[in-house]
Amino acid sequence: MPAPSSQPFCTSSIIGTGSYMPEKVLTNEDLSKIVETSDEWITSRTGIKERRIAAPEQATSDLASEAARRAMASAGVTPEEIQLIIVATVTADMFFPSTACFVQKKIGAVNAVCFDISAACSGFLYALQVARHFINTGNRTTALVIGAEKLSSLINWKDRNTCVLFGDGAGAVVIRRADESVDAPGRVLSTVMGTDGTLADVLKVPGGGSACPITPENVSSYPNTIHMEGRETFKHAVTRMLEASQQALKIAGLTAADVSLVIPHQANARIINAIAERLNLPLERVFMNLDKYGNTSAATIPVALDEASKGGRLKKGDVVLLVAFGGGFTWASSVVRW
Repeated sequence: MPAPSSQPFCTSSIIGTGSYMPEKVLTNEDLSKIVETSDEWITSRTGIKERRIAAPEQATSDLASEAARRAMASAGVTPEEIQLIIVATVTADMFFPSTACFVQKKIGAVNAVCFDISAACSGFLYALQVARHFINTGNRTTALVIGAEKLSSLINWKDRNTCVLFGDGAGAVVIRRADESVDAPGRVLSTVMGTDGTLADVLKVPGGGSACPITPENVSSYPNTIHMEGRETFKHAVTRMLEASQQALKIAGLTAADVSLVIPHQANARIINAIAERLNLPLERVFMNLDKYGNTSAATIPVALDEASKGGRLKKGDVVLLVAFGGGFTWASSVVRW
């Protein structure tokens, strides 16, 4: 298989981060009351202790809008300054309009062009690269890139293999054009992306689209919920995330030894540990919060990046490696000089 296309850019910087997690906490003990499972079973296999669940009246755009407001406050920009909004999500408010359009309305970003990206758990890094292309070609100077999910709307609460994994939440960054001659903080040094559609059936929501509309005949089989082959997903996730990380570092002219902090997609502690081991990085240089939030798909990396930044895990000049893997199969990695 040919290597994923990639190209380094050095003209976009992350100038602000923000995140929002719903108030409701669903613990492993809570889950044990509705499905055959236990805290020990979930923790030992995934590393997850609890996850957040959005209120019934909260849509994905509500989570995304609050994360966006916090990112704009962090960056010191007004809604009118935002010229582009990209929302990465697989749990859009509706088929159309895009969730990004609802975010624009809710935050008052009247000058923004808005659209969604669907790349599952890799969606945020895909969206980040698309935004960089807009900025690097001179069409836009300031963008909001958001990863937001209400995965509780896609969960089969009778399937203990998937219902324990996922949660809701949103994270956002503001990126802005940076002068190449200036050592601007938050500079995105490189990004690589890849896709293998031959593995599309391993992780999917098969129903609800044009290929399999929901009907009275099939609704009892829960086709509009997450279906996953866990063993196959694990195997490909480790391989692709490792390859993407190594490629992104090479393009940036760096090695794993230069990495100050890895922020991986928060899907499973075993996957994260395997990536750290293969990169020969100690776990203290790997950020994990999936014990609190579970897998929030496209939201995991921006939420973790915001928590790492505000929690003092990052300082100016640090090399941050972002890496994700998701249904599609899709994968991506970015290197940021903080």
